Amino acid sequence: MIKSKFFSTSITLQLPPNTPKTRLLEQTCLTLLQSHCNTFPKLTQIQTFIIKTGLQNNPLVLTKFASSSSNLNAIHYASSFLFPSHQTPSPSYDAFLFNTVIRAYAQTQTHDSKSKALEFYRTMLRYGVSPNKFTFPFVLKGCAGIGCLRLGKLVHGFVVKFGFEDDVHVVNTLIHMYCFCEGEEGVEFAEKVFDDSPKSDLVTWSAMIGGFVRLGRSARAIGLFREMQVMGVCPDEITMISVLSACASLGALELGKWLESYIERKNIPKSVELCNALIDMFAKCGDVDKATKLFGQMESLTIVSWTSVIAGFAMHGRGLDAVYLFDEMVENGITPDDIAFIGVLSACSHSGLVDKGRTYFKSMERNFNIVPKIEHYGCMVDLFCRGGFIKEAFEFVQKMPFEPNQIIWRTIITACHASGELKLGESISKELIKTEPMHESNYVLLSNIYAKLRLWEKKTKVREIMDTRGMKKVPGSTMIEVNNEMHEFVAGDKSHDQYMEIYEMVDEMGREIKRAGYVPTTSQVLLDIDEEDKEDALHRHSEKLAIAFALLNTPPGTSIRLVKNLRVCEDCHSATKFIAKVYNREIIVRDRNRFHHFKNGLCSCRDFW
Repeated sequence: MIKSKFFSTSITLQLPPNTPKTRLLEQTCLTLLQSHCNTFPKLTQIQTFIIKTGLQNNPLVLTKFASSSSNLNAIHYASSFLFPSHQTPSPSYDAFLFNTVIRAYAQTQTHDSKSKALEFYRTMLRYGVSPNKFTFPFVLKGCAGIGCLRLGKLVHGFVVKFGFEDDVHVVNTLIHMYCFCEGEEGVEFAEKVFDDSPKSDLVTWSAMIGGFVRLGRSARAIGLFREMQVMGVCPDEITMISVLSACASLGALELGKWLESYIERKNIPKSVELCNALIDMFAKCGDVDKATKLFGQMESLTIVSWTSVIAGFAMHGRGLDAVYLFDEMVENGITPDDIAFIGVLSACSHSGLVDKGRTYFKSMERNFNIVPKIEHYGCMVDLFCRGGFIKEAFEFVQKMPFEPNQIIWRTIITACHASGELKLGESISKELIKTEPMHESNYVLLSNIYAKLRLWEKKTKVREIMDTRGMKKVPGSTMIEVNNEMHEFVAGDKSHDQYMEIYEMVDEMGREIKRAGYVPTTSQVLLDIDEEDKEDALHRHSEKLAIAFALLNTPPGTSIRLVKNLRVCEDCHSATKFIAKVYNREIIVRDRNRFHHFKNGLCSCRDFW
């Protein structure tokens, strides 16, 4: 038993008698790094000990020093000591040391630090140190962090060169990396790696499913989950969180209910994160009451749990419920974060609670030391615009402490179009086109304003500019889940097997709701055509086709749930209220902004959206 003292700390080493001095010093240093290196000053003291005792070329000591530095977020400091610029490559530079440094940089949050992971990989190769199977997962994580497809493909080449393309951990991180690279090419490479892999590992399936979800290909994620079941691979909670997120994106409530029962049947542990994913799914699929019930059953709540329900209430237009829950959260000692404030401000916006929204916005910095971000200012602009305070919104934007983004300007333009402040909307649209000349939405907004002003020549000119520059308006589409199968419709769609019956049903709906008092809002058709043709165009909107399909294929009295990619237009909103009343159905529509619950001729948004 040998005792050693270092910065007032006694350690006891269990070593055989006659152990060489170098070995004693090595074990002393490793023990210090393992058990006593918990602050940066102690790290620097141990560094001094390493230099004084001549251990700066000991691979074990250097690797442990790098690991301890990483735990203290001091890897930048450690790397300058481990790899001084004036020093030639040392035999102590082995793969384990480089792996530790590369991992430390790859796990940081900043883009520059993740780039450092790739720099040290290049240094590793330059020093003639061969990577092992543990190296590439760390390097690929760094590639994913910066989202550079070119570098990712280059590292993939080295994976093949060094013979690790069949290693399951390397395959999983390759899929993860490609899914984090923007664009279709990245996901195509991810799919190729996935298809070429043995697919025997749960993480491989989860990585690909998660990648599809992140890239917005939710239907493909659900399809892959079903393939996974056929192959007999049992998912874990990580997989289910991704699948629930895909389900939430699609608004597929029946599938979501099945996933909840599947989790119960398979005894998948209900972590807080999984419960939060269930809450988010039910809220986004239109059943906020179920989301609230799950929230009430949770034994442990996080800020994400509270925020998910607050955001759910906001989406469903239940502003007072959201405000009550936000206040209850604060009373329970949970400090709201910036995301929680986005939720409650959005709730105030969708429910017309202008004064309440002003109060919350002022309380962010005053009561919680949260400096409002661009998203919070955007919520306030939306709040003013929806409340009809267009000029106040414009003045608020001009006083912002930073430049407003295009989303804020487009919010004001949309409000100008709805409220009749067309000259202001035209002026802002023209300025927006100057600053963002290749964004199609700016041209569409200006075109819509000219159509409402009946300035058809100017509208046509804007559309011609869009055509010349290859820009197209995003088509409206509506998805509906019937018998656990998703169906998608676009305006004037005739691709569905039942399209003839659907169009007959649309005509019947039109006749019935007109008898009930519906008057088509033909001003929504921004074309220079006669009124009859405008009515016909309105009848062919995607949500009306989806509703007709639902009336044909679901039992009388059952609820109809739709998911629309754009904001519901004024005419469809009016027509759906009448359809819900005439056919005695509750129709729940999730558009780009919120949920609308249509029942007995009324909408939950109170015509405020």
